[in-house]
Amino acid sequence: MSKQSDLREAVRVGYAAAALQVAGGGTACCGSGSVEIDENFGSGLYAEAEREALPAEAVAASLGCGNPLAVAELREGERVLDLGSGGGVDVLLSARRVGVSGKAYGLDMTEEMLALALANQKKAGATNVEFLKGTIEATPLPAGTIDVVISNCVINLSIDKPAVFAEMYRVLTPGGRIGISDVVADDELSPSERAERGDYVGCIAGALTFAEYRHGLEEAGFTDIEITRTHSVADGMHSAIVRAVKPARAELAIVTTDASGGVSCCG
Repeated sequence: MSKQSDLREAVRVGYAAAALQVAGGGTACCGSGSVEIDENFGSGLYAEAEREALPAEAVAASLGCGNPLAVAELREGERVLDLGSGGGVDVLLSARRVGVSGKAYGLDMTEEMLALALANQKKAGATNVEFLKGTIEATPLPAGTIDVVISNCVINLSIDKPAVFAEMYRVLTPGGRIGISDVVADDELSPSERAERGDYVGCIAGALTFAEYRHGLEEAGFTDIEITRTHSVADGMHSAIVRAVKPARAELAIVTTDASGGVSCCG
């Protein structure tokens, strides 16, 4: 437990520093700085038109390894949750896509990132946005209230990935879906070999393998799982897009009254 707490605190400190760097007029780097913003990480993975539509600080704080909006296929009126929303770039872009009849939530555990995201929301004039403080292992939203969960290079940072997958499943409506960008390792790489390629805060050492990722989503209840590599970020490590669906009849129960007037449940 001490090691997990230390890892979470290292992640928090690293991304708090990144937020403060952006707030001071700089450009963030991924976590501890072991991975610089380049063609593998950051705002360069978004289309120029998307970057130009956002406050400069939101773009500067982009630390992801992909563009989850390119695979999430957001629709007008949908409710979207971004896990590890950072400076808010994906939340603000999601809000534009779902329109005023929809809503985009951002969840982050770092006070400094939340402050930056709120400032970016104000600059963007986004009214269908809400930022929440919390961890992605314990989402502060009711069950069955989200249509789409997105995340950009954050799940690899979690200290309890099965809890993250379970929470994604819980908050999604039946038939809801995920569209995630994350770092994923080749199946033959051991945890120690992943750690040799980069540190935990730098989005490398904590990555799951392709098989581990699929198994975790299946264990949570997801179906129609697709994990597709997009580009290499280190030897045997890849940025990948992850799609999956919560079954439309998930957790469906039939409630009836019994002969005595009490409530019984079937299914």
